[in-house]
Amino acid sequence: MKNQSHPIVVVRRKKHKSHSSAGHGSWKIAYADFMTAMMAFFLVMWLISISSPKELIQIAEYFRTPLATAVTGGPRISNSDSPIPGGGDDYTQQQGEVKKEPNIDELKKRMEQNRLKKIRGELDQLIESDPKLRALRQYLKIDLVQEGLRIQIIDSQNRPMFKTGSADVESYMRDILRAIAPILNEVPNKISLSGHTDDYPYATGDRGYSNWELSADRANASRRELVVGGLDDGKVLRVVGMANTMKLQQHGGDDAINRRISLLVLNTQAEQAILNENAESQNEPLSVLQQPAALPPGASPTSPQSFQR
Repeated sequence: MKNQSHPIVVVRRKKHKSHSSAGHGSWKIAYADFMTAMMAFFLVMWLISISSPKELIQIAEYFRTPLATAVTGGPRISNSDSPIPGGGDDYTQQQGEVKKEPNIDELKKRMEQNRLKKIRGELDQLIESDPKLRALRQYLKIDLVQEGLRIQIIDSQNRPMFKTGSADVESYMRDILRAIAPILNEVPNKISLSGHTDDYPYATGDRGYSNWELSADRANASRRELVVGGLDDGKVLRVVGMANTMKLQQHGGDDAINRRISLLVLNTQAEQAILNENAESQNEPLSVLQQPAALPPGASPTSPQSFQR
């Protein structure tokens, strides 16, 4: 029949995307982000490298404290020299940045500590590079202490650094002192030399030549060897003999290890303490301090004015 309807069949064909266009451009975005991050990183590193120590401290403080300007919108103070606006200890500040001066003394102390650590590293390298000194490594103790960098040259029963009972320096002791002298010139710090002995007394005791004189003579002989090795003039601040008063811990008084020379590269605080100890006192004599205070004109010892403070 002509009017009979036939079912209409609809065929849907999916268009396949070519693999060449899949993800086109996405890797470029990731690469651009990577390059931007790298450029920012190297820019930050460059800025840090050209910043002064004071600016570095200020930048560090900025990251330790909230950014008041960003939080409150307050204005930055005009007399601030911080490279980064904002910051401060109190993030509730409405006036923006709180002026904060860096601790210059603390910065100097850190720089001095780094210098002493550098000297210690150079001494270790010197000992390892010289066969003579490397053989004597067990007789050297180098460590950082509260007063600075301490270098101890320790005696041994089998290999003494001085001739028995005298201040005559043995050849290997001389090699050590003359080798380390140029390295000590690299820092402006002063040096303190002290000699130590064991507790074996002389026959005459302390009445004649004793461990006091021996320790002082050995310390001074060590100073002369340092000078021969090239130590700068005025580098030594103090030469002392300690006799047997400062024995090493966990060792008996008669142990050979107590016979030693202690060379201390003084930090600023220890150097100042020695200078103050030996300087002429600026205080009034005790006899002056004990005198009664002068009375005002016209006042008698029994008047009320004399008791006023």
